[in-house]
Amino acid sequence: MSFLVCLVLLLPFIFYYFLWTFPQSWADLCGKETDPSHRMAQISHFLKILQLIALFSVAQLSWPPWYCWVLLLFGQYLNFKVYQLLGEPGTYYGVRFGKNIPWVKDFPFGYIRDPQYVGSIMSLIACLWFVPFQYILVWVLGYLFMMKVESKEDQATRAMPLS
Repeated sequence: MSFLVCLVLLLPFIFYYFLWTFPQSWADLCGKETDPSHRMAQISHFLKILQLIALFSVAQLSWPPWYCWVLLLFGQYLNFKVYQLLGEPGTYYGVRFGKNIPWVKDFPFGYIRDPQYVGSIMSLIACLWFVPFQYILVWVLGYLFMMKVESKEDQATRAMPLS
C-alpha cells in the first residue's frame, strides 16, 4: 500500500518533468486545436485529486492545532495569488509552450522564490498533524525536484510559438 501511495504522490512530478523537458512533444500531442497549457491544467487537476485520495487513504484525521491552519491558509493564499497573477497559461508552463507570458513583479513574486511551490510545501507541512511523515516527505521532495528542474530552463527547448 505505501509503495502505491508514494507512486501516486509522485505521478504529477513525472508528468511535469516530461512537459518541462519535452514541451514541443506535448504541444504536438495536443494538436493545433487544443491549448497545451489548458490540457496540462486538466490533467494536473485530475492528478491532484488522485494525490489527495492517496493522502487521505493513509491519514488519521483529527483536529489540528492553530499553527497548522496558519500554514495551510498562507500556503493556499500563495497558490491562489500565483494563479491570480499568472493565470492558467502562466501557471501551467505556457512559456514552455510558446506563449508570451508577461513578467510579474507583484507579491509574492520578488519576495518569495517559487511562491507556488513554497505555498504547496507549507500546506503539506500543515498536514503532518494527521498524515505520516514519509508521505509528506515524498510529496515535498517532488516539489523540490521540480523547483530544481525549472530553475534551469534551456530556452532552445521551448515549443514553437502558438499561432
